[in-house]
Amino acid sequence: MTMLDRMRRHKNWLKWSLVLVVLAFIALYIPASNDPANGAGLNEAVATVEGNEVTVAEFRQAYARQMQQYRSAYGANMDERLLRQLGIDQRIVQQLIEEEISVAEAKRLGVTASDQEVKHRILLVPAFQENGQFIGFDRYRQMLQMQNPPVREADFEDQVRRSITMEKLQAALTNWISIADADVDAAFKRRNEKVKLAVVNFPADKFREGAQATDQEVGAWFEGHKNDYRMPEKRKIKYALLDVQNIRGRIAVTPQDVQRHYEDNAQQYSTPEQVRASHILLKTEGKTEADVKTLAEELATKAKAGADFSALAKQYSQDDSNNTKGGDLDFFGKGQMVPEFDTVAFAMQPGQVSDAFKTSFGYHIVKLAERRAATSRPLAEVQTQIEDQIKWQRAQDEAQRTADDIAGKLKAPGDLDGVARARGLTVAESGFFAREEPIAGLGMAPAAAEQAFSLKEGEVSPSIRTPQGFAFLTVTGKQDAYVPKIEEVKTRVRDDVLKKKAIETAQRKAAEIAARLKSGNFEAEAKAAGLEVKTTDLIARGAPIGDAGVSPAVDAAAFALPAGAVSGPITTGNGAVVVKVLEKKDPTAVEIAAGKQQAKDELMNERRGRFYASYMAKARERMTVTINNQLLAQLTQGS
Repeated sequence: MTMLDRMRRHKNWLKWSLVLVVLAFIALYIPASNDPANGAGLNEAVATVEGNEVTVAEFRQAYARQMQQYRSAYGANMDERLLRQLGIDQRIVQQLIEEEISVAEAKRLGVTASDQEVKHRILLVPAFQENGQFIGFDRYRQMLQMQNPPVREADFEDQVRRSITMEKLQAALTNWISIADADVDAAFKRRNEKVKLAVVNFPADKFREGAQATDQEVGAWFEGHKNDYRMPEKRKIKYALLDVQNIRGRIAVTPQDVQRHYEDNAQQYSTPEQVRASHILLKTEGKTEADVKTLAEELATKAKAGADFSALAKQYSQDDSNNTKGGDLDFFGKGQMVPEFDTVAFAMQPGQVSDAFKTSFGYHIVKLAERRAATSRPLAEVQTQIEDQIKWQRAQDEAQRTADDIAGKLKAPGDLDGVARARGLTVAESGFFAREEPIAGLGMAPAAAEQAFSLKEGEVSPSIRTPQGFAFLTVTGKQDAYVPKIEEVKTRVRDDVLKKKAIETAQRKAAEIAARLKSGNFEAEAKAAGLEVKTTDLIARGAPIGDAGVSPAVDAAAFALPAGAVSGPITTGNGAVVVKVLEKKDPTAVEIAAGKQQAKDELMNERRGRFYASYMAKARERMTVTINNQLLAQLTQGS
């Protein structure tokens, strides 16, 4: 994350950095009509870990917080349905389960947090401080009560205790891990060294035309790779669908409805005052603060006297995210920067240069470039959008009520035709589908697929949200996984044989020409052979390499060669290439020294993270973890 990113998120980050559980616990209100846990009791267990429950209420709180964070980052009109289709809610449930596993393992190992540790942590939370001092326990309790809904002091402190306990567990398990300086240097160099290449590509597709695959070759390939063509387990369902789009089509929205929504949600349709500024940042880490302050004041004096601010920023600023752009921060609104920065920037006029001032990042000098007044989009401009929002929400609400009403009446598969069809639901059957495949009539519906693969014969599912609306289903057929006969997959097998032959031809062509490219003028020899040479920019490992795309094999060969050297033929996923190293750029000793600590921290975190994840995976195997799949499916599907 760049310094600019950290600054723009710093208000919330600083507020909760010493106690992440504050953000993780205080629930943000979400109306019941938008709540993915509708229809489920708040105390129902989504999962249990060693007898400890993860409840619907905990899921609701975590889900509400996650949505609020996305809206804060991307705006109030962030598409919640898209996020849920991407599996945000599933990840929330898994995170809650993993937290409970960590708490259980800490208990097993005797890792705890004392009352004194909890108190000390709360005293240090910036949200509970004023002028560097704790606000006092009376105001602390008032702040908890001001949350919506209010938070009980005991519950909050229990969550702080859990957070400290998990931190201590991770530290106890991973603090022994260290990393040698030589490993840091090597890793830094590997991540930051670059090459510039001349590339001759031999794409397999070019050699596929005219290739033949005999039945004997196809059969031999199939016999040697049968498991590659294994058919997955499949299910077939009968379902009743309550289509939200159909409901939406018959909902009427009055001008009064639109006006009321516009007024109630005015913030969605307005842009607050913004300013554009440039800054110079001087960090204090590892330095004498008085010296940094003195330099900052000198730079502020020069800038006020008419020195080129952009040039000063390029020379002195240590904000790597924008110093090459003269310190330009672009436009930002109040609350996007840390409070001290906001206070200075929004008090200035265009062209004005600030005095040097301090934030948690170091000392800053700011020059204001431009101010933008707050604006609001007129009702006429957003009327259609608002009408659509209202229709969609009312359709969702009506569909939810109908689904809740029907749910208790669907006891057996035959009820899908009787009860569901009578209430206007569409009743249909799908073909066979695998767990990860779309379902005919429902599309990609992970929750429905999960139900289909967990329901017993004769059972009817609870209501399931799908991209189209709410569905109830029953399983009507099962097909176990199997290795098919060659006749079922002959086309696929033949395509694979032809692709293999084309790649082999590309390899041979590359090998034939590689010697000439090595011994003569690379570009001239390539041109004489009718081949095109493409030149890359200076690129690091993992960057796309021309038409060959991202190729670890090309990376390995290119970074092992000296400047001026030509590779042999290198096989890629879609053919072969020959490359010439035109230029190599290693990080300098100064760059390594400047980035070494960050690289060391990143490597340490990676190693400790991998070890901790591996340890907790094994810990989970020792535990009794149960998941209520039906309730989970109800909670974790798109709306």
